[in-house]
Amino acid sequence: MITVISGSNRKHSECLRFADHYYQLLKELAPGETVKLLSLEQIPHDWFHPDMYTQQSDSLRRIQDEYILPAQKLVFVSPEYNGSIPGAVKLFIDGCTVREYSQNFQDKKVALVGISSGRAGNLRGMEHLTGILNYLGAVIMPDKLPISSISKLKNGNGEITDEDTLNVMKKHAAAFLKF
Repeated sequence: MITVISGSNRKHSECLRFADHYYQLLKELAPGETVKLLSLEQIPHDWFHPDMYTQQSDSLRRIQDEYILPAQKLVFVSPEYNGSIPGAVKLFIDGCTVREYSQNFQDKKVALVGISSGRAGNLRGMEHLTGILNYLGAVIMPDKLPISSISKLKNGNGEITDEDTLNVMKKHAAAFLKF
C-alpha cells in the first residue's frame, strides 16, 4: 500500500491539488496497487493537547491504522511555509510516533514533493523533512521533486495544466514505484 499525504491543514490548499494529482498518477501507473490519499486539512485535531506525547487520541489512532502503519511507501507533498514544512506535518509525525514507534516509518520508502509559490520548490523544507524521516528510519528516495511558481502552472479552474510539470510528476511517480 502507498499513502500520499497532503501536508497542509489549510482549507482548500494548493497542496491538496498537487497531492491529489500525484495520487491519481500512482493509481494510473500501478492499477493493482492500493493507493490512499490522506489530507491533513481533513483530519480532526483533537490530538493536539499537552498530553499528546503520552496519550494518543482515538481519531489519530484510526488514521494511523488506516494510512500509516499498513503502508509500505509514503509520499509527502509539502508546501513551503516560512522556509520549511508546515507545522501540521511535524505535529502529525510526532503524534504518530507515540504508538508503534518503529512501525510507522522504519524502513518505509518515502518520496518527497515540495511545492511553493516562489522559485525554490520548498527545497529547504524537503531537506528538513528528510532529516526528520531519516531519524525515524525511513528510506528517502534521492530524487526529490521541487515544484516552483505553482500559480503559473494552473488554469483558471485551479487544474495543473503545465505540460512540463505534468510530465515531470509522471516520471517521478513512475520512478517512485520502481524505488
